[in-house]
Amino acid sequence: MTVRPGSPTSDLPLIVLVGPTASGKSRLGIELAERLDGEIINADSMQLYRGMDIGTAKVTAEESRGVAHHLLDVLDVTEEASVADFQKRAREVIDEVRSRGKTPIMVGGSGLYVRAVIDVIEFPPTDAQLRSRLTLRLEEEGAAGLRAQLRERDPESAAVIKDDRRLIRALEVVQLTGRTFSSFMPQRVHEPRLGPIVQLGLHMERPLLHERIAGRVHHMAGDGLLEEVHQLDLAGLRRGRTASRAIGYQQFLQVLDGELTQSEAVEATTVATRKFARRQETWFRADPRVTWLPALSESLANQAQEAISGSRR
Repeated sequence: MTVRPGSPTSDLPLIVLVGPTASGKSRLGIELAERLDGEIINADSMQLYRGMDIGTAKVTAEESRGVAHHLLDVLDVTEEASVADFQKRAREVIDEVRSRGKTPIMVGGSGLYVRAVIDVIEFPPTDAQLRSRLTLRLEEEGAAGLRAQLRERDPESAAVIKDDRRLIRALEVVQLTGRTFSSFMPQRVHEPRLGPIVQLGLHMERPLLHERIAGRVHHMAGDGLLEEVHQLDLAGLRRGRTASRAIGYQQFLQVLDGELTQSEAVEATTVATRKFARRQETWFRADPRVTWLPALSESLANQAQEAISGSRR
């Protein structure tokens, strides 16, 4: 069922909870869902994968407290996550949740995935053969020549793209469309058909966040992350272009290969997660539409509910 703007159920706001990893988004989302008769929509790109539970801090059945969660466990680890596909599926779920008279609550720290759902954004086409040719060039010649080509055609993207996967994607888009990769980046304009949207961000002082990240990674290791990675390796994790690069999984694959000890993998995962958290904060802080709340406040849920109510006045 599609809910059209202007219908009674489309007046229910889409609540979006963002912020760095380990800041408590999942817990707050569940509490708000209980208070507002809501359902959760996952916006963590790695929690889309079946079996990637411990290393992504995916909520357990007990932790969910009976609150419905959507877009968890929808991909095999061999499949590549697609922002365009996620946009379509998430918007359909939002409509379905509202059609039941429930409040949709999107929770996650994957910035582009969140923006793809809530904002007006155009996705460029893909071409598997062209991508394969670019990948082969990368393997045979290295990244320098491809980066020089991108600087010539799209200097804005070349200045910010660091990893090889996005380098190849940017060149693919430039060659397919004649437009720059950066021209397809989302603008901060909410998609009108989604109706009212309230964005809330959780903030925590960096030293404390770093402590929480370290504690979480140690807890994951103690909970059996290595065994989880081993089982996923048997299921084809290394063949997955997206899943195999996930923080924690990448490092613990190196343990299986004898390249790292488990304690070294824990440390490497902690460092990588802290860097990722800083990138998340930078991304979400750039959006002036986000209302920031203190993650450790004893009245956090009340403050979040007040912010939601205030946005509708």
